[in-house]
Amino acid sequence: MDIGFVGVGRMGFHMVRRLIEAGHRLVVHDTSTEALARVEALGASRAASPADVADQVETVLASLPTPDVVLAVTAGPGGISEGKRVRRFVDLSTTGAQMAARTAELLRARGIAQIDSPVSGGVGGAEKGTLAVMVSGPAADVAMVEPALAVIGRVFKVGDRPGAAQTMKLINNYLSATAMAATAEAMVMGVKAGLDPLLMLDVINAGSGRNTASQDKYPRAVVTGTFDFGFATGLMLKDVRLCLDEAAALGVPHDIMTAVGRAWQTTQDEIGADNDFTTVIKPLERRAGVQVRGA
Repeated sequence: MDIGFVGVGRMGFHMVRRLIEAGHRLVVHDTSTEALARVEALGASRAASPADVADQVETVLASLPTPDVVLAVTAGPGGISEGKRVRRFVDLSTTGAQMAARTAELLRARGIAQIDSPVSGGVGGAEKGTLAVMVSGPAADVAMVEPALAVIGRVFKVGDRPGAAQTMKLINNYLSATAMAATAEAMVMGVKAGLDPLLMLDVINAGSGRNTASQDKYPRAVVTGTFDFGFATGLMLKDVRLCLDEAAALGVPHDIMTAVGRAWQTTQDEIGADNDFTTVIKPLERRAGVQVRGA
């Protein structure tokens, strides 16, 4: 299958690699020449713009950092909507349901079907092909792209409404963000009380308090002091904000979500948007006067 791919950074690179290894022909675009060189070395063909990608293939995938970038790539000057051959756009990014509905309408006016397909599992999941791939869109178009999506992970068909998969992704990332922030408070509290952080994680992970943060992220990137799990604080804050926006639009309670959002805002303000999201613990460590590290 001939596939276009826009955004070949840390996540996109591995998805493109797996698609090429599965026998697909890839036409790619990115604003980073270094990123393009990496996928060209794998056999991908370079395109000059998203529109150029969409001139060459019927199916274009994109993995992009923010909703504004997705909007520009889909409907801006030189965007996918200007392509002469494209028939379907698969958005692997996290944009939220409202932006997904907006871009779907803009593309529909040009005869292009949008498939929302945000993914979860991080860079490690992209590398291994074990991502959770959430999909919503027209059934016939979903069927066309499902074999390719199955190369990068497990496909979950959420529905046909634009934005349905985005809602699912925001819920998932909100729970991940909550686990990270709550585990930070718990670990700082324990160390302040004189508990060993490695023992704490062993006990938590053997009991009812275990979560994705305690099982994987804290052992790998917090107690080791590496803070290099592979996802930026700014992106996590963006996802929580999108979830808050959607909760407000739906009129559902979001008190806990609001508190989690404040924790991530503090982390971005004090540690920086580009630093790894495992640094969510650092503002708490500073205030408590301890560090959660192990041998």
